[in-house]
Amino acid sequence: MKEKHKNKIAIKSKFPSAILVLDNKTIFRGIGLGYRGEATGEVCFNTSLTGYQEIISDPSYAGQIINFTFPHIGNVGTNNEDIESDKIWTRGVIFNSEITNPSNYRSLKHLDEWLKKNKIVGITGLDTRSLTNFIRDKGAPRGTISNNKSGKFNIKKLIKKTTNWPGLNGMDLAKEVSTIKNYNWKGLKTWNKEQGYKKNNKKKYRVIAIDYGIKKNILRYFSNFSCDVRVVSCKENVQNILKYKPHGIFLSNGPGDPAATGKYAIPIVQQLIKSGLPVFGICLGHQILALALNAKTRKMKLGHRGANHPVKNLISKKVEITSQNHGFEVLKESLPKNIAITHKSLFDNSIEGIKLKNKPVFSVQYHPESNPGPQDSHYLFNEFINEIKKYAKKKRH
Repeated sequence: MKEKHKNKIAIKSKFPSAILVLDNKTIFRGIGLGYRGEATGEVCFNTSLTGYQEIISDPSYAGQIINFTFPHIGNVGTNNEDIESDKIWTRGVIFNSEITNPSNYRSLKHLDEWLKKNKIVGITGLDTRSLTNFIRDKGAPRGTISNNKSGKFNIKKLIKKTTNWPGLNGMDLAKEVSTIKNYNWKGLKTWNKEQGYKKNNKKKYRVIAIDYGIKKNILRYFSNFSCDVRVVSCKENVQNILKYKPHGIFLSNGPGDPAATGKYAIPIVQQLIKSGLPVFGICLGHQILALALNAKTRKMKLGHRGANHPVKNLISKKVEITSQNHGFEVLKESLPKNIAITHKSLFDNSIEGIKLKNKPVFSVQYHPESNPGPQDSHYLFNEFINEIKKYAKKKRH
């Protein structure tokens, strides 16, 4: 249900316990779920049909409220394996339909219980198509979900809270979600039905992963390739990184404005590029890499979020269906001459991949590790490992 605010200070919802207020004073009423409280953030939409637990636990959604366009969310419950971060950073969730009892052999907890446990405020029973159309036409708004038992809401206060929130432009969230203490990844590989997460006992190549909000499935893919991965803070200095004697550097995904994160991240990445080490970036890591190479970024109207985004590989001429989650992009007109565009979006022609012409340095805007999503782009990990092998061989001679 949607309405415009008409100077009412407090109302009682027609539905039990939840309301969504947007920064233009549009109101959606619904049924509360998850944690009781208030959550303010940028309202975006995700078009994925599966993988809601991985999506909600992706640190890249810090500062955001996710509107799921697929109506049947929660029907397979939640488990302890499909989690991309130890802490959930998503501000809130919006669903169309009431969550049904889970029906899946892996389910351990109802989605509503899992949301409560992780203190995620939710609302269901909304016209998510109407909200998605609004975002498509107007851009991603600021919004606040309020979920309380009484069903009474001070709309004037909620509007003020929403409009006072500064938005993601200029916001550095990587420093909030990044690890405080450096650690070695425990070596688990990607999940399979027969064995679950099997441990990698071979450690051929040393990789430093700079954590701007890294997903666990990225680390699992490196384990598939027998990598010994050390995850370091987004502010770790170059001297400490090089002490580990890595064979390659990975720049992770993450939330927020890359230009804000770049204030401290850019000098680090620039020095690592000068070292000659292979560098691979994903999502925010792609944007940080571009900034370190003197390109520019900007906020997008909608962003790309879903598991059905077509991307063209300009080298192989093949089309990949990709998993994406980003609200900023690299500006094509800002790219220096020593950077080649390797991938582009077939939705809006925005840049989806770049590489440095004279060094083993490259990145993509999308998520080749999927989780959730298609597996068309896993070859990118193989390309990075091949560059690592060349570097390791060169160091031996």
